[in-house]
Amino acid sequence: MSHELLPYTVKAHPVTGMYSGKLGTWLFLASEVMLFGALFSSYILLRIANPGVFDHHVTGLNVWIGLINTFVLIVSSVCMVLAWAKLHENNLPACRAYLAWTLACAIFFLVVKFIFEYKYKWDHGTYPSTNPFYACYFTMTGLHALHIVGGIVVIGYFLGPGSKLYHTNPEYYTNRIECTGLYWHFVDIVWIFLFPVLYLL
Repeated sequence: MSHELLPYTVKAHPVTGMYSGKLGTWLFLASEVMLFGALFSSYILLRIANPGVFDHHVTGLNVWIGLINTFVLIVSSVCMVLAWAKLHENNLPACRAYLAWTLACAIFFLVVKFIFEYKYKWDHGTYPSTNPFYACYFTMTGLHALHIVGGIVVIGYFLGPGSKLYHTNPEYYTNRIECTGLYWHFVDIVWIFLFPVLYLL
């Protein structure tokens, strides 16, 4: 008799080939793709309609700050993969160490974003209401930042109290880390698209 609270939380479902949590994560990410896809599409249409406004204000963004944050998020994704890999080696301390690095990178990203970009622009009188470009910039990067905050909460939980699950059901804990990793990689990929679209093009 199975002791799982929900079916297929560890083993793959025979129809989907995935355990329930992973399937749910992919479905959630599909909805997120549509959300950000709509924002990117809106940005492109607004930029085509207002080329002068957008081309002028793109130069007001600090490319180096965006590049640093891109590197930080890529490092965080690598750490997330290594955390999951260490669980397959039955090495919880190493997993938690890599989760801590992922968490540190996420917090660093937000600090840089809010201190050196948002606050700097607010101090100089630049807000979402300034023009269409900054309306798109603050909306898209702000929504991305909220996703970073969500990732911090989840990663922090599995780094701390949630890690107790490993001692009672290590496979289930490993699956949860994999699902968290899928979400975090999505957040990373969104930024990899946001950076060139907003800062470079």
